[in-house]
Amino acid sequence: MKFDAAVLRSYEDPFAVEEVILNGGPDDGEVLVRIAGCGLCRTDLAVRRSAGRSPLPAVLGHEGAGVVVEAGGPDPGLSHGDHVVLSFDSCGHCRSCLGAAPAYCDDFAALNLFGGRAENAARFTDAAGGALAPRWFGQSSFAAYAMVPARNAVRVDPALPLELLGPLGCGFLTGAGAVLNSFGAGPGDTVAVFGAGAVGLAAVMAATAAGAVVVAVDRHPERLALAEKFGAIPLPAASGGLPGRIRRLTDGGARFALDTTGSAPLINDALRSLRPRGHLGLVARLHTELPLDTGTLDRGRRLSHICEGDAVPALMIPRLTGLWQAGRFPFDQLIRTYPLAHINEAESDCEAGRVVKPVLIP
Repeated sequence: MKFDAAVLRSYEDPFAVEEVILNGGPDDGEVLVRIAGCGLCRTDLAVRRSAGRSPLPAVLGHEGAGVVVEAGGPDPGLSHGDHVVLSFDSCGHCRSCLGAAPAYCDDFAALNLFGGRAENAARFTDAAGGALAPRWFGQSSFAAYAMVPARNAVRVDPALPLELLGPLGCGFLTGAGAVLNSFGAGPGDTVAVFGAGAVGLAAVMAATAAGAVVVAVDRHPERLALAEKFGAIPLPAASGGLPGRIRRLTDGGARFALDTTGSAPLINDALRSLRPRGHLGLVARLHTELPLDTGTLDRGRRLSHICEGDAVPALMIPRLTGLWQAGRFPFDQLIRTYPLAHINEAESDCEAGRVVKPVLIP
């Protein structure tokens, strides 16, 4: 079958929407999905800075949502017409997957970042027959259609606004999952969120929904205004003495802190803002050494990296849609939609901070 997709051919060039070809239908355990919308995530954009580790040309996109049009095998668990949100791929049989931690799958990098599954890789080509890197994050959903493992497709209520749901599969899942799964935050807890982008604001909304007191730190006033709208105490990053101010606002220090920035100075501030035995989670990928100031890990404080919100997507995505239906996780207020043909405008707006979460509509 032939359909349009946004192809990235080099690390410097803009995306080009062009015709691509998918040869063959779904194999056992796969589903073909007509994409209704796909979030544009900074992980997609980071491919430009991946120093050749991500094979190109490729169709990126890993926050897709759509409708199943064909299912392969006798029992893929999904059928024609199902509405699904697509999340990350995992093998399903390593120790982490069997332990309900698919984000730490032994094959996570191979399946999601560096080319996808090897089976039938050559069936996805451009119009001239040139190979395209297969299934970025198990989906390659900057396209009208995506062939995905049924394992990373989560059925959702067809009454939901399907074109907006894709970011629940990664960005929003990461922020909310860090709060609800990794921290287990609840009523009376205190959470400091550093960085009020898509992941950070999802964490703010989840912490508020959980009954926690939330402080949000960012350098953009408009992002802080959104955080305040969602129940957080806003705190400009440029203000001096951040740790002391957070400790005063949280009655002695935050129990939990989440850093979405990857900034070493802010990570040290976050550690100093914690109460004894507090926990700081990092979700951004660090590209340089992380120097820690003396004393930041004293008194039982701990630091960990959190991948994909420690979430099992099939459990977490319905939880988030349920919170949205209850008016307690208004993620749709972070989204601006763009036609797929305007993907380069969406990328520019995202990089400039003019939009929190772009969603591309094929």
